[in-house]
Amino acid sequence: MARVLIVAGVVLVAAGILLKLGVPIGRLPGDIVVRKGNSTFYFPIVTCIVVSVVLTLISWIMRR
Repeated sequence: MARVLIVAGVVLVAAGILLKLGVPIGRLPGDIVVRKGNSTFYFPIVTCIVVSVVLTLISWIMRR
């Protein structure tokens, strides 16, 4: 359990640093944005894929 908490803390710190540096985590090319009038629909499909791959790699490393 301690190992999981340490890795989760490191991941959160890394994500915070990336956000602070201005890395566009939620606005990647391929994300779907539809603007009509005064409403906006945003579906971050590529962001979801990237997050999924990163979390899969982290879990794969944790199991080794």
